[in-house]
Amino acid sequence: MTRIKLCGLTRPCDIEWVNTLLPDYIGFVFARKSRRYIAPLNAKALREKLDPQICTVGVFVNEAPEDVAALMNGGIIDMAQLHGGEDEAYIKTLRKLTDRPLIKAFRVDGPADLDRACQSSADHILLDNGPGGTGAAFDWSVLNGFDRPCFLAGGLNPENVGKAVEALRPFAVDVSSGIETDGVKDFVKMTAFVNAVRNTDQEG
Repeated sequence: MTRIKLCGLTRPCDIEWVNTLLPDYIGFVFARKSRRYIAPLNAKALREKLDPQICTVGVFVNEAPEDVAALMNGGIIDMAQLHGGEDEAYIKTLRKLTDRPLIKAFRVDGPADLDRACQSSADHILLDNGPGGTGAAFDWSVLNGFDRPCFLAGGLNPENVGKAVEALRPFAVDVSSGIETDGVKDFVKMTAFVNAVRNTDQEG
């Protein structure tokens, strides 16, 4: 079954909605330049209201490893998603500070980017278009023959995610802007996205 990650949650109602939908993962964005940025204390308060079945992912862009580890070791997040220029040395440093799982995001412009992603020592990889959060998809055809399980992101929405799951069978799908209206999460779109993934999986 395809895992589902709903990213960029910021409000109590977002948590109420995901507690109803029960995705596998939710994401808090700790990148300060993002319009979806959430302060750690606010994330902690939301985490306390979250159904414990749901795994919490913190999204970071070139954050100090000590700060990332502190949020994981402090129980605010279960996993870290590294969305900047973090290299293998960074991952090695972070591994010394925490034993929590890591997701490394890669911008996909062509086969060379997939080679780098395949060699990553992160527990999971995420394939995205551009810097992430753009709402645009990359050319999925470059994934033909790519066999490392991945989180698929970039331009996914309720209308196209079923096609993506059917064609690519990713480990997980990750969405943020595709389930928003006027820059905030939309329960109708969130529900439609989750249903599209699950229905496609059931259809085989």
